Amino acid sequence: MKFLIIGGGGMVGQKLAFSLSRQPLQTDQTVSMFDLQFPKNGAPGEHIKGNVTDGNVIAKLAAMRPDIIFHLACIPSGGAEADFDLGWDVNVAAFRRFLEAFRAEVEASENSYHPRIIFTSSIAVFGAPFPDAIGDDFFQSPQTSYGAQKAISEFMLSDYIRKGFFDGLSIRLPTICVRPGKPNSAASSFFSGIIREPLNGVEAALPVPASVRHWHASPRSAAGFLRHAATTDLSPLGNRRALNMPGVSCTVEEQIEALRQVAGQSAVDLIRHKPNDAIIKIVDGWPRNFDPLRALSMGFEADKDFRSIIETYISEDMNA
Repeated sequence: MKFLIIGGGGMVGQKLAFSLSRQPLQTDQTVSMFDLQFPKNGAPGEHIKGNVTDGNVIAKLAAMRPDIIFHLACIPSGGAEADFDLGWDVNVAAFRRFLEAFRAEVEASENSYHPRIIFTSSIAVFGAPFPDAIGDDFFQSPQTSYGAQKAISEFMLSDYIRKGFFDGLSIRLPTICVRPGKPNSAASSFFSGIIREPLNGVEAALPVPASVRHWHASPRSAAGFLRHAATTDLSPLGNRRALNMPGVSCTVEEQIEALRQVAGQSAVDLIRHKPNDAIIKIVDGWPRNFDPLRALSMGFEADKDFRSIIETYISEDMNA
């Protein structure tokens, strides 16, 4: 079985690739990763460099006829909001070219090739006003460019699946926390920063009030979601091919309390409240809690609490 990870050089892509190498899903599997660049001493597998906006390169990837394609590449939320054209080009136009490239390969095979595409969407597809917990039937009303782009890509993939070109699923990831390494352009980056930086003895800026509530999952859980989506029976979903992933709902204050329990007051003292109106406005439009019954019924699993998320970072990524 051939696996292809689009965006395989990123943090979640590397987590997934390492997970596949340590616990293969198939005895005869191969793993290829595609991205602009890859980390030094990264996950084992074939590394292919290129840009998702290059249609010729994507066509070559489709010609490899991978069985499972994980599409993780995107311009994150803050980047998509700051650069309107880039966000729509990478997150929507390039995704359409990607789907068309694989559709062309399916049709060239006279439908003997039938891949499964797992697309990483986001809880940003939802917008306020919210219920206490968002259920599986809550409608999409994104309030950011990133959320709109993810929602449109979900609809595109669902339509291609409905027409029989592929099998597949969009998984709506919680905010992935604690992310190792340096901050990225996601508006949610501070959720990781206020934990990661203090644990490493560095000051961290908190741009939102401590009362802000959000939905989180660890990088380990994200890799687990993708693995499960690759192998589970998707037929019970019918044509509704997007799922809210499970996670942990907590406030920033509860995050900080979990940090205090794990690392002490000295770590908490490194957090500095520095309000940022642009980030506050984006975060105000994000969902806070979910009731992901469909995903849970299909066997998707996440972290039990935010302390577990911190402990996962310490055990897997803090010293890496």
